[in-house]
Amino acid sequence: MVFENRMLRRIFAPKGSEVTGGWRKIHNDELTDLYSSHNNFWVIKSRRMRWAGHVARMGGRTDVNRALVRTSDRKRPLERPRRRWEDNIKMVLQEVGCVGMDWIELAHYSDRWRALVNTVMNLRVP
Repeated sequence: MVFENRMLRRIFAPKGSEVTGGWRKIHNDELTDLYSSHNNFWVIKSRRMRWAGHVARMGGRTDVNRALVRTSDRKRPLERPRRRWEDNIKMVLQEVGCVGMDWIELAHYSDRWRALVNTVMNLRVP
């Protein structure tokens, strides 16, 4: 978001300050008013969720599904273990408030999954 706001500030140019007579930066609230579109961060998350639902409905035998939920057979690195796609999906479900749900079973109900993906896309976190 920091990068996105920086680019939007360059696009919309600085504003003249009435108090000091100089220039000032556009605040985040003003940027939001000028450019009111979906947050790209949440668009990416919702697209990831949509893809995961599609793969979950494919079934467990496809290579794509195995890549989605696989665990690595290699030795774990010393630092933090890498996240799987499934871990990312579970984190998004926690942010939306669907803690403890089996997301693969939920993905089989297309209408519910689509509503969840739309909720993720329209989510506004301060």
